[in-house]
Amino acid sequence: MKRAPNRGWPSTIIGVLLLAVMLFPVYWVVNASLQPAGNTLRGGWFPLHPDFSGYATALRDQGTNLATSLVVALGSVALSLGLAAPAAYALAHFPLRGTNLVLFGVLVTQMVPGIVVANALYGSYNDLGLLNSHLGLILADSTAGVPFAILILRSFMRSIPKEIIEAARVDGAGNWRAFRSVVLPVSANALITAGVFTFLFTWSDFLFALTLTTTETVRPITLGIYEYIGAHTNRWNAVMATSVLASAPAAVLLAAAQRYVATGTTSGAVR
Repeated sequence: MKRAPNRGWPSTIIGVLLLAVMLFPVYWVVNASLQPAGNTLRGGWFPLHPDFSGYATALRDQGTNLATSLVVALGSVALSLGLAAPAAYALAHFPLRGTNLVLFGVLVTQMVPGIVVANALYGSYNDLGLLNSHLGLILADSTAGVPFAILILRSFMRSIPKEIIEAARVDGAGNWRAFRSVVLPVSANALITAGVFTFLFTWSDFLFALTLTTTETVRPITLGIYEYIGAHTNRWNAVMATSVLASAPAAVLLAAAQRYVATGTTSGAVR
């Protein structure tokens, strides 16, 4: 019998080349952030003499915006999971009428353009005094996090054997105790997955930040970078350093939670 041709090395080389092309912009941002102040087009391909003054400037000018994004992102994760987890458990295990209609409504909310939601929230926030506030941004960003978390968590919770929950009820646990002591620990991977994606949604948000903030008191890093470019076109090393600092939390989070995300997104697919 003829052996199948070995395509391992050609495929690996092609994959490495494609990966290099996709990661080149990231490398160039890091390289430019380590160049001296001035025109980055004059910088070399490698930072042989790295200059960290751009990072010092970025931390001084954008440190508050980074902290604001972190507070808003963590708050949105906490609020989204706090609302989505009980809702997903009820939709997965309670014999409720209209469950499919509720799920359809959750899907519809994912299709509404963000600009429509932002414009609707602006008038309400103006009346409620939530403009330029951390709470206002947390609530706005949770409008995307809650529906997504419900879909992820319900898919996983449906795969949990009902015998486990019934055993907890036989031992005297009520619905809330069974949910808190049994369902949540078993659903740890799905919770991490929903939390990671909610964090990424919030961290990269620009539309709500631009619409619902009008002063510098509360300004996420995405809006800070947008305004920073217009004010510091002669100091591209600081602009690029800000971009690196803004990308670092998301990259670290994805690297740390990669195996949990892979398990959480696939474990609910097979019952």
